[in-house]
Amino acid sequence: MKLHSSSKVAVCLIGALVTSPLTVLAQGVTGYSGQATALKATALGISITLADTGPLPGTGGSITRDLPSINVARLLTATALHSETSGSGNSSQSNTHLASLTILNLVKASGISTSTTATCSGSAASTSGDAEFVTLSIAGQQIVNANPNLAISLPGGIAVIVNEQTSSGDGGNTAQTTVNALHITAPGVDIVVGSSHSDITCP
Repeated sequence: MKLHSSSKVAVCLIGALVTSPLTVLAQGVTGYSGQATALKATALGISITLADTGPLPGTGGSITRDLPSINVARLLTATALHSETSGSGNSSQSNTHLASLTILNLVKASGISTSTTATCSGSAASTSGDAEFVTLSIAGQQIVNANPNLAISLPGGIAVIVNEQTSSGDGGNTAQTTVNALHITAPGVDIVVGSSHSDITCP
């Protein structure tokens, strides 16, 4: 069957009306990403990951993980481990909390928490995040101000970064940030306490 020119125009208009809204929706979707982990450690080739949400789906949602306590041969103990990541609307958020933590005689802390947020303001992406402690002592020294990326070097090649923060973005519609309450490294050892990560892609 042949279509007259007017019929062809009508078909084209109908096709445009049907497909255009779908295209706009596809281009206007916010992309979410995030992950929260209360504790992860590698020592002597053995790795453990505790209260880990895993990656947040790109479509958003909410994931929560909790663990009452952990005791690794009395070398590392922690209580009330909590992690959560979520994404909806114009933002994604992640947070962690540990009621208490002891690592040998090196680190003792209570009320450990981290939080990160990635937000869309129109098509512009931005991030924020921080770590907080009720009490924190490292090698017997009380840490009063947990300023971002506070680096402490100890004998034996041990390094501790308090409130470790890293961020990146293209200055446009994407941005991401990660906050670790504590990052402890030593020969053959890598321990991250309270890791929150959030990122977002704005429409």
